[in-house]
Amino acid sequence: MAMHIDALFTHDARGRLVRVNEPNGKPAPRFFLGRTPDGNMWRVRHDLGADVVRELEEACRGERADDALLRPPYGSTVYEEILARDAALERVEAGPAFAFPEALDAAPEAVLVTKENVDILEPFMTPWLGDVGLCDPFLAILHDGQAVSVCGSVRITDRGYEAGVDTHPEFRGRGFAPRVVSAWARAVRAIDRIPLYSTSWNNTASRAVAAKLGLMRFGTDIHIT
Repeated sequence: MAMHIDALFTHDARGRLVRVNEPNGKPAPRFFLGRTPDGNMWRVRHDLGADVVRELEEACRGERADDALLRPPYGSTVYEEILARDAALERVEAGPAFAFPEALDAAPEAVLVTKENVDILEPFMTPWLGDVGLCDPFLAILHDGQAVSVCGSVRITDRGYEAGVDTHPEFRGRGFAPRVVSAWARAVRAIDRIPLYSTSWNNTASRAVAAKLGLMRFGTDIHIT
């Protein structure tokens, strides 16, 4: 969970959240809680007042650490109440975080995306053009020579890499996403880093990819802005 948090956000010298860990990342959520069966970790944003931080941390210390709390409902009500007294809530997100099993199927058809072959992202994956060179390793599954499903390293630290996966709507439901994610995870391990995968409870397609790959849930995130 600590590795996951470091991959998601940048922190200040006090260990408080600053921004989402990506180029020109937006401000981090005001509060993050990571639950695991073995213990919980939380972070507050750098600009929260001392009284709000004290209330949040007191509530966090009362959290149990067991697997029942990893499932919906998310249990974020007390944190929402504390933050709402300080400023109106903008967004609440929650979902599972996963590690990869040791054994991962090879996907020999997956192609490494580089600046030399960037044209394979057109026409289906053009939103990813700006990420080439920034989210390595960056893998793609091709259809008729063009990328239709991609997975890149969207959050990077010196230890853990977080997956970002996307399949064009015309090509969903064909098993491309699990294969490209598996290829990405193998590529991350090849450079001696640890692949991580997280999503939201509302993203059923993403959770289905995790299930097909046999990913191991190690915790649940709650982000409140």
